[in-house]
Amino acid sequence: MSQRQLTGSRLRARRLDLGIGQAVLAQTVGISGSYLNLIEHNRRRIGGKILNDLARVLRVDPAVLTDGAETGLIDSLRAAASADPAAGAELPRTEEFAGRFPGWAALVLAQQRRLATLHRQVQALTDRLAHDPQLATSLHEVLSAATSIRSTASILVGDEGLDADWQRRFSRNVYDDSQKLAEASRALVAYLDAPSEAGGGPLTPMEEVEAFLEAQGWHLADLEAGDEATFAKTFEAFFSTRNRSPAGAVLARIMADRYRADAQALPFDPFVSAATEAHWEPAALSARFAVPLATVMRRLALLPAGHGQPPMGLIRCDGAGALTLIRPVAGLSLPRGGAACPLWPLFSALGQPGRPIRRTVVLPGEPARRVLCYAVADPVGQAGFDAPQVIEGTMLMVADAPAVPLVDPVGISCRICPRDRCAARREPSILTGALT
Repeated sequence: MSQRQLTGSRLRARRLDLGIGQAVLAQTVGISGSYLNLIEHNRRRIGGKILNDLARVLRVDPAVLTDGAETGLIDSLRAAASADPAAGAELPRTEEFAGRFPGWAALVLAQQRRLATLHRQVQALTDRLAHDPQLATSLHEVLSAATSIRSTASILVGDEGLDADWQRRFSRNVYDDSQKLAEASRALVAYLDAPSEAGGGPLTPMEEVEAFLEAQGWHLADLEAGDEATFAKTFEAFFSTRNRSPAGAVLARIMADRYRADAQALPFDPFVSAATEAHWEPAALSARFAVPLATVMRRLALLPAGHGQPPMGLIRCDGAGALTLIRPVAGLSLPRGGAACPLWPLFSALGQPGRPIRRTVVLPGEPARRVLCYAVADPVGQAGFDAPQVIEGTMLMVADAPAVPLVDPVGISCRICPRDRCAARREPSILTGALT
């Protein structure tokens, strides 16, 4: 049902909200009750004087009745529904819901964004607790200082007599170790504490870059339009905020330079038109525009919603498998701190530079989640003689896409994967305790 066809539904909803009877409204604007009934059931189009008269009586702008909810709100609702297909949201009625209940629609989106933020924070903290070496070092310092204090205190309270000089030495040791314990504890608390603004914030420079991209809807519209001045102001406003790091700003500038180059290689309007014709197939687009697959995959993953594309995510890694950029899709991402499942196509591509890989991966759970993945690893920069070759892996993840013949079972990481008899398992699962 088009927006124009929903004018009657919006009119009826507004009339009921104000408690005005159908016959009273019809009489006020000088039309018959039966004609107004047809309008409200979207069986008659209206415009001109009748529309303006109805809008005046209902105390609403005529554009609200004819245009309905903003396109951005509708697109966001559809994206939220696509991210959780099991919820069974009635996608064909998205526009009607947004048009009749814009306040409720905005609340649903706000709650969905809040849940997504909390999910990312929990995932990041869980990843750190399991794999972060800095956290392990901090805990070791705390435990070492506490153990030293306990040992020294047991000597001071023991039965053996100590002369005054040794008592002073041991007391000094207790004092010094207590200072170390206090400093290590403060550092640990500061490390684990997320910034308080907006319910938490990024924890690493790379997460700051992802937060910046997310704040722009993962699409840098100002760079797309060539408006460098506006982009510079937006960039400065974000990274001048408290708790932002200089390292995050440096990484974001590198990311912006790459985004600018991708946008120049694949101009927005021609690329979206071609992508629609190619059904969002990266290989076809790479051949059509004569650009590397990784460029096409980055471009697809960072397009704004509302062009008919399926939900897409992007993961990038270096040659060691360390993840350097994560755009989740349907709530799915890999652990940043390492120890991700090695069966993902992204890591397979690292061992086969230049060879594109396409797989449908299946994650454990009920119902099983399927994600279509395109992965490729390419050299980065110009290598000279006797210089090391730098490799970068890129993986595009497409949710709700048709399955390809090759299907691979994967997990997030061994520590939380329930699969048994997995040849790639590197440590026992906390869910099953199995190593094989």
